[in-house]
Amino acid sequence: MAHHHSFESLDIYKEATLFCDAIWEIICNTSLKKDYKLKEQINGSSGSIMDNIAEGFGRGGNKEFIMFLSYSRGSCSESKSQLLRCLRRNHIDENTFNRLNSDAENLINQLSKFINYLKNSNRKGPKFD
Repeated sequence: MAHHHSFESLDIYKEATLFCDAIWEIICNTSLKKDYKLKEQINGSSGSIMDNIAEGFGRGGNKEFIMFLSYSRGSCSESKSQLLRCLRRNHIDENTFNRLNSDAENLINQLSKFINYLKNSNRKGPKFD
């Protein structure tokens, strides 16, 4: 976090944005657009991944950032569950499910590594500088 002046420059944020865009793509181009409740849930959870990274970064302290990264990781797991429902309801095919599920798992792993990095950092965050 020391060398980043905006959340947009974080690689994890960029990855979360790409994942959210991929979810939006299936919302717009599959029968998911007619499954109102599931559509709203997966749109919300995938957006929450990137939003929590941004909000945590904006708090300026590592403890708060870690908490929001944890929320982001939870939203990513929620999106994975919703992807499975999309597959089971035949909104997406198995290849699409596997690709997006793998992307979500990659995000979860990156978030976990970032959380561990921040936990072990001696720097408390920019608001303490």
